[in-house]
Amino acid sequence: MSLQKLARELDETARQTAAMVEGISDALEVLADKSLNCEQAKRKAVTMIVNALQGQDRIEQRCQNMALAVRQFALLPPTAPDSDYDEIWANLVLDELRVPALSGVAATPSNGDVDLF
Repeated sequence: MSLQKLARELDETARQTAAMVEGISDALEVLADKSLNCEQAKRKAVTMIVNALQGQDRIEQRCQNMALAVRQFALLPPTAPDSDYDEIWANLVLDELRVPALSGVAATPSNGDVDLF
């Protein structure tokens, strides 16, 4: 069960990373848009890049939390009950990893907006 949860969380981290890169790619398209004057394009692109990069902190936190969980899993004996694994997840700092209802939202259909948080 814990490995399935870890897989869901890795999928979600990959989704968030892709959304961040997509936001930066979209900003590059704005900079190349000939219908916008240079100043408009710069302002719009900078805003888009800043918004995309704000997700980097969350992605880093997710990765650090998952690495901590895996290190703790490795210390458990092979016969450890599922409750020991659940407790490790429950003690993480990041709510989207710690709270089961927020876990692995990559499976949730997107509304089309970039959702980094």
